[in-house]
Amino acid sequence: MISASRLALVAAAGLSVAACSHVPKPSLPFIKKGEASAPAPKIPEAPALSGPKIADLKTGQWAQEISDVAVDPSWRFGTLPNGMRYAIRKNATPPGQASLRMWFDAGSLMEADDQQGLAHFLEHMAFNGSKNVPEGEMVKILERHGLAFGADTNASTSFDETTYQLDLPKSDDATVDTSLMLLREAAGELTIAPDAVDRERGVVMSEQRTRDTPGYRVAIGTLSAQMEGQLPPKRIPIGKSEILKSAPAQRIRDFYEAYYRPERAVLVAVGDFDVDAMEAKIKTKFGDWAGKGANGKNPDLGPVAKRGPTAKLLVEAGAPWSVQMTWMRKPDGLLETKAVDERDMLENLAFAVVNRRLQAIGRSAEPPFIAGGAFKGDQYGAVRVTTFGATAQPSNWREAMASLDAEQRRAVQYGVRQDELDREIASLRAALVAAVAGEATQRTPQLANQLVGTLGDGEVITSPSQNLAFFDELVKGLTAERVSAVLKSSFAGSGPLITIASPTAIEGGEPAVLKAYDDLKSQPVTPPAAPGVTVWPYSSFGPTGKVAEQKDVTDLDTVFVRFENGVKLTVKPTKFRDDQVLVKVRSGHGLLDMPSDKQSALWSASAFIEGGLKQISSQDMERVLTGKIWNANLGVEDDAFVLSGRTRPEDLSTELQVLAAFATEPGWRPEAFSRVKAAYGTAHDQLQSTTGGVISRDLGGLMHNGDQRWTFPTREQIAAASLGELRTVVDNPLTKGDLEIVIVGDTTVDKAITAVADTFGALPARPGDPALAGAEKAPFPAPAAEPVLRTHKGRPDQAALFMAWRTDDLFSNLQRSRDVSILGQVVQLRLIDELREKQGATYSPNASSTASVTFKNWGYLGVSMEVPPEKLDSVVASIRKIAADLRDKPITEDELERAKKPRIDSIEKARVTNEYWLGTLSGAQDDPRLLDATRSVVAGLTRVTPADVQRAAKTYLADDKSWLLLVKPEAK
Repeated sequence: MISASRLALVAAAGLSVAACSHVPKPSLPFIKKGEASAPAPKIPEAPALSGPKIADLKTGQWAQEISDVAVDPSWRFGTLPNGMRYAIRKNATPPGQASLRMWFDAGSLMEADDQQGLAHFLEHMAFNGSKNVPEGEMVKILERHGLAFGADTNASTSFDETTYQLDLPKSDDATVDTSLMLLREAAGELTIAPDAVDRERGVVMSEQRTRDTPGYRVAIGTLSAQMEGQLPPKRIPIGKSEILKSAPAQRIRDFYEAYYRPERAVLVAVGDFDVDAMEAKIKTKFGDWAGKGANGKNPDLGPVAKRGPTAKLLVEAGAPWSVQMTWMRKPDGLLETKAVDERDMLENLAFAVVNRRLQAIGRSAEPPFIAGGAFKGDQYGAVRVTTFGATAQPSNWREAMASLDAEQRRAVQYGVRQDELDREIASLRAALVAAVAGEATQRTPQLANQLVGTLGDGEVITSPSQNLAFFDELVKGLTAERVSAVLKSSFAGSGPLITIASPTAIEGGEPAVLKAYDDLKSQPVTPPAAPGVTVWPYSSFGPTGKVAEQKDVTDLDTVFVRFENGVKLTVKPTKFRDDQVLVKVRSGHGLLDMPSDKQSALWSASAFIEGGLKQISSQDMERVLTGKIWNANLGVEDDAFVLSGRTRPEDLSTELQVLAAFATEPGWRPEAFSRVKAAYGTAHDQLQSTTGGVISRDLGGLMHNGDQRWTFPTREQIAAASLGELRTVVDNPLTKGDLEIVIVGDTTVDKAITAVADTFGALPARPGDPALAGAEKAPFPAPAAEPVLRTHKGRPDQAALFMAWRTDDLFSNLQRSRDVSILGQVVQLRLIDELREKQGATYSPNASSTASVTFKNWGYLGVSMEVPPEKLDSVVASIRKIAADLRDKPITEDELERAKKPRIDSIEKARVTNEYWLGTLSGAQDDPRLLDATRSVVAGLTRVTPADVQRAAKTYLADDKSWLLLVKPEAK
């Protein structure tokens, strides 16, 4: 899989609807026939490619068997006599772990009219009883082997596929054998008992309510408009409420027997195991699986509608303003071949150029939109789309459409410049080279997911080395003229279909949109301008800094360094990921630097990086550093402001130069702040449209008694905000605060010291002002007999709750904090068992504990979930009953094991990642307690007993110590 067909989607990620497994794939949809307009000049399609089609694949056949693309030899492929395929790969990153995926060529498109939503419902039933595993036991069995429900045990249903995933913390025989047994049960032995189906209905309905956001509804509406007359919009995976509430269990079984069959299944196994042994296990476990009855039919997706320029308006309260222009044509249905990869990669390079242009427009002084992007791709084998889309400023849909139209016509009329193409070639090649460098340490779950990603599209799995070789051969002598021709042909077919989503109606409706589009045709477009000449101005920061002190922390393979100017450096060389280096720069005191009585301006912090540097803009910076692997982000932690990035060993110096430049000479360009401010202009409308939005908006402030370091700004505060407010908060800590740099990954201590010595180590010594007096005190809401009430403007059948019990900070009593952590895990198990499995009241109940390392006496154990409004009181009562039971009686050893083992295994999995150590080592030079906590965490969790859990429950989980937030629908 060269992945050419998927790369274009990345460019549109900022515009696409946030998707779960139950909404359209993250590609910008979508449009309906509206009032007709004069047709645009016809663009001829590119000559049709020939080659094998996905439909040509026979039962049990892999794409590489009829493709000319060579498969990655690291995989072993096979087919059982019953038609089930399997793919196996040995991989020891991380060591001692494994990932299993069970994929079915079955999704909502295969449903009958009276089965809408039952493919997804069936996915739920796979965890609710089978021939050899009683209802409610599957998840418990996995927990005993260290798999956490949700994190390590999950499933997803889409339009055209269903996937079950197990990420095993251990690859020993017991864990692997148990996991294969459970997948075999799901594949062919489910009971689908009517009483179990009835219990699960509430869970599925809760998931439907949770997913049903304004953005989701816009995505569904635009998909329906775009694919007019075709099947996918009529088969949204979550289904129809009336069917979910009443469909008999037999209709779920009918789908199960028709589509969960060996000839439609693929098992993927990746991990630190013997491949021969794994293959033998698969043959033994799945060899006797046989389908029942006839194989289900594949659906007729319907023809692509032929239409000229049309418009569709989608008015959805709480949705952001957006504009999309889409061209559609019939997909070719080809599976991956060299010719297909070549076409797709040329398109990707062309669209990378277009996306760079749209990005520059969005960064201009007076941008016509907030963010824009372009992409192309197939949608479920039903239609091939090319889309230009933008997030518009409120009511400024005309300006956004005019800009998108101009860029589309510029692309068709003038194509791409050779210098633009060369830049995108260099950028993409750098990413491919980095992938090759990290090839030996690709992570096991990632590899399993890559293989699964090839199955539905007839792709061939290929290695990073193969991908780079293909790319290098393709771009030899590649001309802008050739790429321009491919770009122009992308706009062949029907269209444009203009979709505008808005929270309020547009005056004049769809005819006004088409009239505005018609008026644009007379406006000429100019050729794309050549870029100016710019050099990177931040390669020197003064005389190289000198090391004053160096100390080894041998048991953690870490080195502490202090430079003469006071800069502290922590280095941990690792081999967890080849060619990956993570960098974090901590400066100042974070939230401790901020007043509690003034609204934080950090909601606009993304304007800091987007504002570029004093001597160079973001746009020019990206162009000058093309071919380098670097990035920069600004964040705030409780005790520090943070600049962070990730890079590769050869670009570590560049990464440090970038971060040092932001720490000394940020650009503070007003246009970047204006763009962020515009994006937040409709934030309150969006947040108040769902329970989750209201909680995310208000919970931080409520949990800190209104301390404005944690509150979300009001509409008025956003409207009145200025760049100066953000600068006041950030500038002094970043440019004058004490500096600590943490570097973790594929580097050496000497190389890290050299890179820091030339940048941060070369800076003048900083005064390091102390934190604000009293800032270490963070308020916590007092227990209350009456709940705090908030309302939302979304679905009337949706409510949510958040309940918290105050605990303590981490270091007040380290072992007690671990007892509370396990108590939180036990509460989670009880919530799932009682409220999801027995009552069917909610889809995803959550419990967790938080213990601050910065704010004294601040910590809590919290519970949150979505529920129907009429069940709020009974659910709250159930939570209190669970808390009382934990206070009154010790838990069983089995329950303790199911709580502890996934938690411990998750930590052990995390400890072989660079990300874990980057966070763990932050601040450790100043606070050695952090190192001690890291050293003892597994032992501390292991020693927790049932008595410890009960003691923690008695200490904290009293009814009169709780605090409760309820979010209910606004009265109509």
